[in-house]
Amino acid sequence: MYSIEMNEPSEEFALCCNAAAYHLQTQTHDGLLPWLKGDLTPPILEHMSFRLGNQLFFIRVDDVDGRIEGPGNRDGFRTIARGCNGRACLMPMRFNGEIWEAAYSGWGLIDDLTGMPIDPFNLVSNQNIEMTDWEVHDFAVQIVRDHVVSDLGFQLMSSQGNPAVNPSLWFVGETGPEWVAVRAVKFPERDAPIPSNIAAIAASCAHLSTTGHFASVAVAGAEDAFDRTDDVPVLPLWRGHGIEVRFEGLAALTNTP
Repeated sequence: MYSIEMNEPSEEFALCCNAAAYHLQTQTHDGLLPWLKGDLTPPILEHMSFRLGNQLFFIRVDDVDGRIEGPGNRDGFRTIARGCNGRACLMPMRFNGEIWEAAYSGWGLIDDLTGMPIDPFNLVSNQNIEMTDWEVHDFAVQIVRDHVVSDLGFQLMSSQGNPAVNPSLWFVGETGPEWVAVRAVKFPERDAPIPSNIAAIAASCAHLSTTGHFASVAVAGAEDAFDRTDDVPVLPLWRGHGIEVRFEGLAALTNTP
């Protein structure tokens, strides 16, 4: 069992995080970052995260003066950084009386392991890094989340990419809360099996909703195709390279409490 904090951030902390995100974007050449997590939707492990080249950065924002405390805890962003083979970073922020600003120059990021400032550009390399199972699952959850919000038009309640935690997301359906158990597989597999413990997952959700769904997401490298029938070895899923997705929507679960 995992303890997941669901507390909402304060308005002041949200302003602090917005300022932190804006500061990070100004460090890039075009003012853009490929965000993995750019909002404070609970449950919260990291406050924000992004990918730069073949590197992942998971960030916890801290007020150096201790006036405000952000949601989540330090174990959370360290856990997801380890699971995704990424880098856990602290971003100290300070309120100057008018606005929030980074407490350190440059990117303003501090390596959680060494306590030293880091420049993400200096950590990017041409090395091929294979995506971890956590990365693949988190990507699958993003695919499903975007489908629920953008295609179905429902309001997201919560979303998390930890493959050991169920369900993966909650949303407000036509008659109230609904949940989704997401599973990801890598090509040449094409369909993920429904979790063997789906009844237990449904029972744990029943106090909020008995309406559940299953989502299968299969991923392949851009060089592979799901209609392939040859015996050419499947390539690893390299971080930062193109990805093909097989996702056919939500499947309603009928035999749940």
